[in-house]
Amino acid sequence: MNLNKVLIMGRLTANPEIRTTPTGTQVATFSVATNRYWTDKTGNKKEDTEFHNVVLWGRQAQIAGQFLLKGSIVYIEGRLQTRSWQGKDGVSRKTTEIIGESLQLGPRPSGASADSSPSYDKKDDAGEEVPIIEIEDVPDIKPEDLPF
Repeated sequence: MNLNKVLIMGRLTANPEIRTTPTGTQVATFSVATNRYWTDKTGNKKEDTEFHNVVLWGRQAQIAGQFLLKGSIVYIEGRLQTRSWQGKDGVSRKTTEIIGESLQLGPRPSGASADSSPSYDKKDDAGEEVPIIEIEDVPDIKPEDLPF
């Protein structure tokens, strides 16, 4: 049995970058920061931040481009995918990304305008309104469809 499943919840480090493939499919790429907190053996509080590259396709990419902003909280379910390519300098490169299969938007970042935010109809534990958008139709991703 095999399983390739990723669940992350964090904040966008920048606004999503939206591109379109030659076949017309939209692709959104962005980075999500997640934090881990713990106390070491001496009782000192520690924090570690990880940065994750996320790729969304089709309708999810449209939603990300429309509603996500730098600082937004987002919950992503997906899978890991590693791809390699030859750089312009001739060096082989690799990257591992999260291919999003489900997207949930968190509360609006402070300072977000009403025009750039979705209509909110649910509330989280802190009483903030949270939209939930789930997309089930994720196309198979082919390397020739990547715009980069």
